[in-house]
Amino acid sequence: MTSQTATGAGAGTPDEPEATRRAAGVAESARANRGWWDRNADEYQVEHGTFLGDDRFVWCPEGLDEVEAELLGPAEQLAGRPVLEIGAGAAQCSRWLAAQGAHPVALDLSHRQLQHALRIGATFPLVCADAGALPFADASFDLACSAYGALPFVADPVLVLREVRRVLRPGGRFVFSVTHPIRWAFPDEPGPEGLSVAASYFDRTPYVEQDDAGRAVYVEHHRTLGDRVRDIVTAGFRLVDLVEPEWPSWNTSEWGGWSPLRGNLIPGTAIFVCVRD
Repeated sequence: MTSQTATGAGAGTPDEPEATRRAAGVAESARANRGWWDRNADEYQVEHGTFLGDDRFVWCPEGLDEVEAELLGPAEQLAGRPVLEIGAGAAQCSRWLAAQGAHPVALDLSHRQLQHALRIGATFPLVCADAGALPFADASFDLACSAYGALPFVADPVLVLREVRRVLRPGGRFVFSVTHPIRWAFPDEPGPEGLSVAASYFDRTPYVEQDDAGRAVYVEHHRTLGDRVRDIVTAGFRLVDLVEPEWPSWNTSEWGGWSPLRGNLIPGTAIFVCVRD
């Protein structure tokens, strides 16, 4: 899952990169984010590992679980089906899929994240590769999924979507979650200061953290809801559902800018359910 929602710029301290909004292309975004996730994978798993579990399929900081959501279909229908998880991190979702009898393959740009998948007991294929150039043959999978993986961080989401469509069989389903686009208009703060609009929703300028030499070390890309829908259609998918999870009463945790306060007022996550006809 994403580390943050980027809505504003600020000067970094000597120990922190500078946050800004500027253009960032495909290669720069991939290089920056591979490095960021390799450097921060350990901290990320310590901070969020308990919430994610070792073998749960959690779609978002709201805590929507595939057990209840069944966005990939009923669990009893997953057995024997090849599934590609994109931006898998420590592959907790793939572990859950394997427990249902599916045949998952977990792909991530970060080698260090996949080492955590080995640590928690992954027994299925782990692939370190870019989502924009999937190393699989056409029509290799029945299903594909991505819980905050890849799509928020790539400069060309259509490239990724077309690659996913290529490796899916006709009738295959791709489900992916991203930060809800409306969140880009608000500061990334869990408290009351995160409830006032601070930026234009229509400003697609990427959020970039850069070092003293101006090299990007972390990049997130903003797409409006309309952009996401057009990307999906342009890539050849059919959008069959858009899920905006509400904040559940049991979830009292904060995750970056996600919190019960904000979650009860504005959506934090958008989940797109797509079919390859």
